[in-house]
Amino acid sequence: MGKENSKNLSIIDRDLKIEGSISSRGKLIIKGQVTGTIEGDVVIIAEEGRVTSSVTKVSSITIAGKFQGEVAASKELIILSTGICSGKVECNKNLIVENGGILNAEVSCKTPVKLSPVKDLKKGKQ
Repeated sequence: MGKENSKNLSIIDRDLKIEGSISSRGKLIIKGQVTGTIEGDVVIIAEEGRVTSSVTKVSSITIAGKFQGEVAASKELIILSTGICSGKVECNKNLIVENGGILNAEVSCKTPVKLSPVKDLKKGKQ
């Protein structure tokens, strides 16, 4: 997205519950509860945040709370030590799970893997 959208900030606060579709540009911070679909640039689910989503398509998502459903992240998916992610996960570049974070999902990473040649570890045997 363009630079003009990079400063946009939206917050779904603790006492807010949303059911339906969310489309956002810039950064979306979820401290409340969301049930539905999410499309956007950067989504952050705070520690107190809860998301149940059949379809989530974002550039980047950071999960410190709970996410259940399907998520596709084109750049990165980060699960912090307090985060729980379950369902189906698709990431195109980076998948990071901090120590203590829980990932209980069907995972598909489409990062091109560069393999280096395997050296014979058993020297002398061919």
